Amino acid sequence: MNAFIILAAFSVFVGALIGAAGIGGVLLVPFMTYALSFNIHTAIAGAMFGYIFAGGIGALLYARHGLIEWGVAGWLILGAMPAAFLGALTASVTSARILEVAIAFLLLFAGINALRPARSPAPEGRQLGPAALTAIGAVTGFGSAMTGTGGPLIIVPLLLWLRFPALAAVGLSQATQFPLATLATAGNLIYGQVDYEIGTTIGLGLVLGVILGAKTTHALSPTVSKRIVAWVTVIVGLFVTTRIFGNLFGFL
Repeated sequence: MNAFIILAAFSVFVGALIGAAGIGGVLLVPFMTYALSFNIHTAIAGAMFGYIFAGGIGALLYARHGLIEWGVAGWLILGAMPAAFLGALTASVTSARILEVAIAFLLLFAGINALRPARSPAPEGRQLGPAALTAIGAVTGFGSAMTGTGGPLIIVPLLLWLRFPALAAVGLSQATQFPLATLATAGNLIYGQVDYEIGTTIGLGLVLGVILGAKTTHALSPTVSKRIVAWVTVIVGLFVTTRIFGNLFGFL
């Protein structure tokens, strides 16, 4: 079967996971690298290009329902955009082995974090200052562009840890993802690593999957859906970690 057909189908699947459980984008780059044998730099750049589509649609949907705090989002975006550009440039000169280690770490981080009991939101009215929000945006932008994992994977756990309400955290992640992915793609373009066919295939698949996932999420409770995706993420993280050590010590 053509690799692009497989990639499109998997992107729909990942989008459905995102729509139903809020996580899933972290699976894209490992799948492209290990299952489809894409170069890891090409996979990261393609994923970031695809997140432009998904982030734009996600931001529009959440904004239509009044679920984005734009005053907070503005500071996050201010930090995320230049950091995403820098992260993309850094990824382009970073070895594949180091990128694999970073992706394995984020896979395990995302899965374990999703399995932890949720913290109760902070009392109403608690707000972070502009400097803290800009710093969170910068960490999100750099880490996402470096690994091709998408903004929500990093920013949502951070905001939940800081006791933001879950819906507010997801809304802010969607508002941040579009400009983050756009600046990361601009950085990747400088080094000619953006494959538009790969990126467009991912983007269209993600958009379709997110719509389907959001509509079918009632089939399982959100808690069950999230735990299933979390365990899949942990297992993939362990697989990537095993591959790294296997290649390092020559037993795989």
